[in-house]
Amino acid sequence: MKYITLGQLAVSRIGLGAMSMSAYYTGAGSDDAESVRAVHRALDLGVTHIDTAEVYGPYTNEELVGRAVRGRRDKVVIATKFGAVSHTGRPGLDSSPANIRLAVEGSLRRLGTDHIDLYYQHRVDPDTPIEDTVAALSGLVAEGKIRHIGLSEAGPSTIRRAHAVHPIAALQTEYSLWSRDPEAELLPLLRELGIGFVPYSPLGHGFLTGAIRSMDTLAADDWRQTNPRFTGENFRRNLRIVDEVEAIAAEVDATPAQIALAWLLAQGDDIAPIPGTKRVSRVEENTAADGIELTAAQISRLDRLTPATGERHDEVAMAVIDAS
Repeated sequence: MKYITLGQLAVSRIGLGAMSMSAYYTGAGSDDAESVRAVHRALDLGVTHIDTAEVYGPYTNEELVGRAVRGRRDKVVIATKFGAVSHTGRPGLDSSPANIRLAVEGSLRRLGTDHIDLYYQHRVDPDTPIEDTVAALSGLVAEGKIRHIGLSEAGPSTIRRAHAVHPIAALQTEYSLWSRDPEAELLPLLRELGIGFVPYSPLGHGFLTGAIRSMDTLAADDWRQTNPRFTGENFRRNLRIVDEVEAIAAEVDATPAQIALAWLLAQGDDIAPIPGTKRVSRVEENTAADGIELTAAQISRLDRLTPATGERHDEVAMAVIDAS
């Protein structure tokens, strides 16, 4: 496993997103023992970067990650997120200083640790100036409760204003072969400011693995059932993307997931994707992508893939994405 830095934070080039172990996806929360084994296998393979959030569950995912890293805490970069849950009674997003104080104490307790390595604002709070939020987080850095500050789904203006208050280590946003939006403004800005990039859903919520050829394979309560890219004619059109990825995978003797991750890694040495899974076999498959080197011609073909059809989230979720 190779390693990079997010700002000044060293992480494995491929991380592990823990969300699907506890929330939102088919089978989430059905086998905690397998999820713990997946975390352990990831650590054995050199993965150091584990990503969670208080809202996953809520709360149960942080507890699961805490159990999984017990006894190996010094080998793990724990990233978690606040702001999507209010502990102050305020409706909606809450990144107020009072909520941050309550949130971090809860996360520390559930994770079984005395510090969080990377603490993200989960979504930009329109009712709290980002300067106030980052000032509160800076205070937690001074206290040693958190080591580095991150933002998730923030727009360029928010990132600049936040970074002016305290260095931001990483931005987490969706980026993959079917979500290319960050390339226009975000990636150039992050490189200008020296901020690392953590793509979530680098496998297109599982679509790019080629394993989802029918919506019948997903449970009725799986959130993808209402995602615009998974519904109706959009689903059928987007299968063409998978067909193209599979063609290159056959040339390289790799899986479509590995090709999608290898393409992301080829975009820069400041990018650390966090593919999510709860299965040991998928951890092994995903981490092996670190050793795949695509040719310039193959990268060019992937760059020219058919654009995805449909918004990447529903209207409600899109309203709090790329907030400036």
